[in-house]
Amino acid sequence: METKIIYYVHGTTYDNASKKCSGWKQVELNDLGKEQAANLGKNTPYKFDVLFSSDLVRAIDSSNIAFPDVEKHQDKRLRECNYGDYDGEDKKLVVYEDHIDIPFPNGESLKDVEKRIREFLKDIQKKYPGKTIGIMAHRAPQLAIEVITKHISWEEANAKDWRKTGDWQPGWEYILHEEDL
Repeated sequence: METKIIYYVHGTTYDNASKKCSGWKQVELNDLGKEQAANLGKNTPYKFDVLFSSDLVRAIDSSNIAFPDVEKHQDKRLRECNYGDYDGEDKKLVVYEDHIDIPFPNGESLKDVEKRIREFLKDIQKKYPGKTIGIMAHRAPQLAIEVITKHISWEEANAKDWRKTGDWQPGWEYILHEEDL
């Protein structure tokens, strides 16, 4: 049985505005990010049964602002990639294409993110078969879901990343099948 996923990304943070990468660092939404989250909640065309967010404050706050009346759960597996020594540093240091298999210094690789996202999705598929699940998280988990559900390479996911193409939207829809996992 398939499970539908509606994926959202958190609003702009103080680090985003300063061209820094946050990784696992706790960083709050700035005023623009709060406004983006409020607008997302008003303008999303999707409905879902339950919402999961990363346990990082920027995702928690975005989900609470956008969807105040929805059942929510936090899951550490939905965290951004751990950039290790680069957490909080200039975002130019974070080159995803260089860290598909090789971890960031004292951090993790994109394949590491894929492994934890695959485990999260297995749990979702088991607990919520046939349901629509909202997720509020970050870049690397979204790309991992692209790799898993669309059966594409990390190279292709990185090349088609909306952050590079400018194709932002108020939610992305993915269909999860048992055979994807």
